[in-house]
Amino acid sequence: MIGTSFPTVLDRSRDGDPSAFASLWHEYQPSLLRYLRVTANDDAADDIASETWAAVATSITRFQGDETAFRAWLFTVARRRAIDHFRRASRRPAVPVDPIALSNAAIAAPGVDPGDAAVSHLDTEAALCRIAELPPGQRDAVMLRAIVGLDVAHAAAIMGKRPGAVRVLAHRGLRTLALRLAEEERAAAG
Repeated sequence: MIGTSFPTVLDRSRDGDPSAFASLWHEYQPSLLRYLRVTANDDAADDIASETWAAVATSITRFQGDETAFRAWLFTVARRRAIDHFRRASRRPAVPVDPIALSNAAIAAPGVDPGDAAVSHLDTEAALCRIAELPPGQRDAVMLRAIVGLDVAHAAAIMGKRPGAVRVLAHRGLRTLALRLAEEERAAAG
C-alpha cells in the first residue's frame, strides 16, 4: 500500500501528473493481474487490466475516498470490465491463430533467461491455478479477501453479496484448498 502519501498521489493523478498515476499503476497492477488471471483467464487478463486502467484514468477525478476505497473501486471496475469483455467475446467468437506462426513471431526479451522467469513464478502460478479451480463464488471471495487483501465489506460490495455470504464463501474456498493440498501431500508421500 502507498500509505500516508496516498492522498497526495491521488491529487496529483487527478491533476494529470503521469508520474503519480504511474505510482498507482505500479502499486496495484500486479494484484490486479493476479485477480484477473484467476477470475477471467490468462488470455484476457492483460486486455481487461488495460481497459480497467483506461476507465480509471478517465474517471479518477470523480473518485472520492481513501486508499482502501480506491482499491475496492479499482477491483469493482476490473470486475465490470471482465464481465463486459466476456459479453463481447460471446457475441463474436475468436479466430484461432496458427501456433507455428505465433511461435515464430515470439521474441525473447534480451538478457532474460526464460527458464529463470518461469521458475520464479512457478509457486505463485500453481497457487493461482488451484484457486481458479474453485467454484466461481468461492474463487472470487478468496481472491478478493486473501490475494487482493480487501476487507469483507468491500469484497461484498464488489461481488454484490452480503458480507456474511462473502465470509462463508471465502472460508469454504480456503477449506477446500487446504483439503486439496493435504490430499496432494498424502499422494506424494504414499
